[in-house]
Amino acid sequence: MAFWSGETLKERLSELVNPADPECIDCAAYTLKVGPEYYVTPTDRTPDPKSVSLKTLQLGEAFAIPPGQFAWVLTHEVVTVPKNALAFISIRARIKWKGLINVSGFHVDPGFSGRLTFSVFNAGPVPIHLRHNDPTFLIWFADIDRAETDYAKAAKAPVTQLDLTALNQVAGEVYSLQGLADRIRSTEKDLSSRITALERANGVFAVAAGVVLALAAGLAVQWIVREFSPPIIPVPTSARAALLAPLFSVQGGEQ
Repeated sequence: MAFWSGETLKERLSELVNPADPECIDCAAYTLKVGPEYYVTPTDRTPDPKSVSLKTLQLGEAFAIPPGQFAWVLTHEVVTVPKNALAFISIRARIKWKGLINVSGFHVDPGFSGRLTFSVFNAGPVPIHLRHNDPTFLIWFADIDRAETDYAKAAKAPVTQLDLTALNQVAGEVYSLQGLADRIRSTEKDLSSRITALERANGVFAVAAGVVLALAAGLAVQWIVREFSPPIIPVPTSARAALLAPLFSVQGGEQ
C-alpha cells in the first residue's frame, strides 16, 4: 500500500473532491472544510434536550461544541474514493490540540461517494468553535493491492446530508464531566446554605430554650417555697413583751 503524494492528489483532484481547490493540498493530504449541517448533543442546561435537532449553517456562520459533548459535522466537499483506493481521515492538529477527538472512524471505503460525516468529541476544558467553510479535517488516499475489487461500496446516490437514523440513536442529553462537576458544585453550595440556615435556627432555638428554662425554674422555685415552707404563726404583743422582759431587766447583786 502506497499513500498518494501531493502531486498525485493534484493530478487526480477533480475526480476525488468536489468542489476541488489545489490550495487545500497539505503535503500528502487534502484539507476538508466544515459543511452546511451539524448536530451537537444537548447539555444539562438545555431547556428541552429531546427537542434538539440538526442545524444548518450559512456561509461563514459558526457554532460551538461544549466540553464533554459530541457533535456530527458534515463536510463541505463531496468526496469520491476510487474502487482501487482507500482513504484515511483525521482532524487538523491545531483543532486536535484544543481537545477535539475524531470518534467516527479513521477510513473511507473504496467506492464511497458523498459528503463525509465526522463524529467528534470535545475532550477539552472549553467550548470549541467551528465555522462553516473553515479548513478543519484531513483526508489521505492510498492504493490497494488490486485494480478492481468486488468488495467496494455499491454505487448509489452520493451522501449529501446527515443521516437522521444515526442521529436518532444518540438524541438526548449527554451528561459530561464538566456538567456533573457544575451540578456537584451547585449542590454543595445549596447544601452549605441550608446547613448555615439550620445552624442559625438552632442558635435562636437554644437562646429561646434557655430563657424558657430560666423562667420555668424561677416559677418552680416560687411554687416550692410557697407549698413546702412552714406557716408563720403570729405572736401576740403581750406575749412578745413577756418573752423580751428578762432581757431588759436589771438584776441586783449582793451589797
